[in-house]
Amino acid sequence: MNLNRREFIRLMGLAGAAGLLPGSGLRAGEDGSALYDMPAFGNARILHFTDCHAQLNPIYFREPSVNIGMGGAYGKAPHLVGNHLLERFSIPRGGIEEHAYTFLNFAEAAATYGKVGGFAHLATLVKKLRAEYAQGRSLLLDGGDTWQGSGTALWTRGRDMVDACNLLGVDVMTGHWEFTYQDAEVLANAAAFNGEFVSQNCKVRETAMFDYELGDIGDFNEDSGHVFKPYTIREMGDLRIAVVGQSFPYTPIANPQRFIPDWTFGINEDDMQDIVNQARDEEKPDGLILLSHNGMDVDLKMASRVSGIDAIFGGHTHDGVPGAISVSNSAGKTLVTNAGSNGKFLGVMDMDYKGGRLRDFRYRLLPIFSNLLQSDADMTAQIQGSRKPYLPQLQEELSVAENLLYRRGNFNGSFDQIICDALRVEGDAQISLSPGFRWGTTVLPGQTITMEHVLDQTCITYPETYVREMSGEDLKLILEDVADNLFNKDPYYQQGGDMVRLGGLDYSIEPDAAAGTRIADMQLDDGTRIEASKTYKVAGWATVGSQSSGAPIWEVVADYLRRSDSASISKLNTPKLKNVAGNPGIG
Repeated sequence: MNLNRREFIRLMGLAGAAGLLPGSGLRAGEDGSALYDMPAFGNARILHFTDCHAQLNPIYFREPSVNIGMGGAYGKAPHLVGNHLLERFSIPRGGIEEHAYTFLNFAEAAATYGKVGGFAHLATLVKKLRAEYAQGRSLLLDGGDTWQGSGTALWTRGRDMVDACNLLGVDVMTGHWEFTYQDAEVLANAAAFNGEFVSQNCKVRETAMFDYELGDIGDFNEDSGHVFKPYTIREMGDLRIAVVGQSFPYTPIANPQRFIPDWTFGINEDDMQDIVNQARDEEKPDGLILLSHNGMDVDLKMASRVSGIDAIFGGHTHDGVPGAISVSNSAGKTLVTNAGSNGKFLGVMDMDYKGGRLRDFRYRLLPIFSNLLQSDADMTAQIQGSRKPYLPQLQEELSVAENLLYRRGNFNGSFDQIICDALRVEGDAQISLSPGFRWGTTVLPGQTITMEHVLDQTCITYPETYVREMSGEDLKLILEDVADNLFNKDPYYQQGGDMVRLGGLDYSIEPDAAAGTRIADMQLDDGTRIEASKTYKVAGWATVGSQSSGAPIWEVVADYLRRSDSASISKLNTPKLKNVAGNPGIG
């Protein structure tokens, strides 16, 4: 079913009259239909979502209140939060768009406006935007982190998401967490995907090239070493658009190499330029775009150094940036976008091409409010069918949230604190460590915490926990290493996560200090200073190297939550920030 604007508004009205939609929650004077009104412009429409992390149903998701940019990133997107972001992109305050793009008054606004995302609601919007444009002139891009992030994705090894994306009509995708399944599983999912999986920087190691055991599966090119096609050419009416893929460069470092032992990645700036030149010279496309999972800061730098890319549709860092950023390079300009996470947004860029040149564009980042978009019937049936076998596990009620539980932020998240507290209690440890993952849904105060919520925070293929002795020196080295990853002034040395989350340990951090000197004042909750030579009992999970032997993290957290009817946070372990006063990345 394709919907034009008139049909879309009519169906919204009929659905509301029939009681099929929950109350919109719109405040007086707010126009929900106008939110999705995007008049056609140009001759190519690109639709883009990324980092949905397997969230098939609507969820709550809080944007960060801390996203600090240092050096050249200071005061620039994506390192703007709250009112600073609203001011930069001229977004009205106090309404539905403020709620979509910021953390401000989150719990109250979420109760007003409802949940976001959901593939059934996304499907309705995609059909509308495609129907309102010239037939055959739109592309739907998926930036990756699609096959991981939910219990059903883990249990089906990502296949539930492949099936949903096929029904959604995704044309091209790239990946990151997709590579945390076994390599043969990744290739099987890519083969089952009806669109094209592209990646110019995913290659087979030279040492494995001549006897590559999976070389007869998929798009492996034994001459170039590419596991997948580096780019594809898509016909869009009388236009031909090249779509280059860029997977997460640090996949074998940030995630276990053991799942994909023969594959390499990397930023490979020169290789990217070569692929762009090759596609331009050999295919003579009207335009060329990059589907990237670099992270926005990396994309901004790459856009300044690699020429010939009209626009980058980026992901990985979960930045919901309401506008496209124009970056100058040696051959002109490249537009850089990032479309948030968890199925919350759909980026839409209308592009006007003539004579092989992008003349103009229009871009909007559309929030997916489930109260304002009717669910697509076919997608609803698909989702219900894929989830049905697992509902007893997913719907188990564990506790009730006393606090707003969220994850996103440079230094801590309240759901992360629940995880850290669980590790300490269940492991009888002094300190706990939890990765600074940026995925994970939000739970409102008073909402029942289900097993599905816990899985949303923890569902990975290397979930094993550990309890071990660590020296104070080792703890500082861990914090310094993660801080350098987050605050290195060269984006190419950033991996896109947040600071490791801590339980039982506080510290101070100076983000703008030199590497190895950012962390100080480490102490236990009782005020005891951490000494470099002493050892401490530490609990954690998600080891990237050798596999740990402890129970999966979701079992640990679930056991902890089952102990009480309500879940509360007695202390949020958060560092003291030094020399960052006035930074617009702090809300």
